[in-house]
Amino acid sequence: MPEHQKSIDLKDKAMKADIHPKYEPVVFRDLASGVAFLTRSTVTSTKTIEWEDGNTYPVFDVEISSASHPFYTGKQRILDSAGRVERFNARYKKFGKQS
Repeated sequence: MPEHQKSIDLKDKAMKADIHPKYEPVVFRDLASGVAFLTRSTVTSTKTIEWEDGNTYPVFDVEISSASHPFYTGKQRILDSAGRVERFNARYKKFGKQS
């Protein structure tokens, strides 16, 4: 059997015990939009929340997520650039013109 097709004994490749953080279900709550979603993570929190399935999970509050970030929502703020452009043009209208 070729070398690359040999099976690997996973018993020898197991992770070391008690050195890895716990990877458990946690709820992330977006403070900007109020959206919450359940996923798995290594973050810890002392706050808990009762989820839709009736179980209680730790909750981790985030200020912004894909539910509220303008890039993902498509609701980007429009800056007042018209006033800036007009002031720029007024300031430099004579620049580069020959008299």
